[in-house]
Amino acid sequence: ADGGTLLLDEISEMDARLQAKLLRAIQERVIDRVGGTKPVPVNIRIIATSNRDLAKAVAEGSFREDLLYRLNVVNLRLPALRERPGDVAVLADHFVKKYAAANGVPVRPLSLDARRALASHRWPGNVRELENAMHRAVLLAVGPEIDAEAIRLPDGQPLTGVTAASGADAGPAARAAQTADAVSRAYVGQTVAQMEKTLILDTLTHCLGNRTHAANILGISIRTLRNKLNEYADEGTAIMAPQNGVATGAYANNAA
Repeated sequence: ADGGTLLLDEISEMDARLQAKLLRAIQERVIDRVGGTKPVPVNIRIIATSNRDLAKAVAEGSFREDLLYRLNVVNLRLPALRERPGDVAVLADHFVKKYAAANGVPVRPLSLDARRALASHRWPGNVRELENAMHRAVLLAVGPEIDAEAIRLPDGQPLTGVTAASGADAGPAARAAQTADAVSRAYVGQTVAQMEKTLILDTLTHCLGNRTHAANILGISIRTLRNKLNEYADEGTAIMAPQNGVATGAYANNAA
């Protein structure tokens, strides 16, 4: 790191012992190398990040006041995502492209309703929450666009301002999100093989029979998935066939 920049992420979580060592390194510009017998001089620039108020942490006794003074030369505050509404749509589009590529599915645009739902949500988890929501939306969305019903919270609930449909009135994405908790509860008491079978078949159903899409979500090869499905078919289990007329573009080409 000598001559470079050192990023200390979430420095507020550093324990007292390491805080003391860091303070010495900043003040004296030397470090003790593991296994070394003498101090090693270093010349580095330090960037420290924290999602907590360090002044409050000092008052609570969990962070050293002298270390805060040493670090607090230039203080930059990054506003919460809810304070940057103009960034939400831009970041959402970026994450859609990222996770569409990662899962081997076509990039679909966000619908107007989806953009309104994103703008109305408070995003207490900031960018990480938005990224995870868009990852789920890429996997749950059905049709040419990513609609608002595909953008779900981790518990399957819709974002603020989105009315949840239930039962037969719910769309495919909503039904998939609403049954997530029931599926996880159904695993209790099953063997690993039974759990694997349930997960594979449920994922295939969610993907409307699209083998390639299901394999991407499961993180296995298409060959492994086909072998598993053949095994289940030999046991007498009904295997969902790819649904014609639902997939478009790359979905139709990959549905075999």
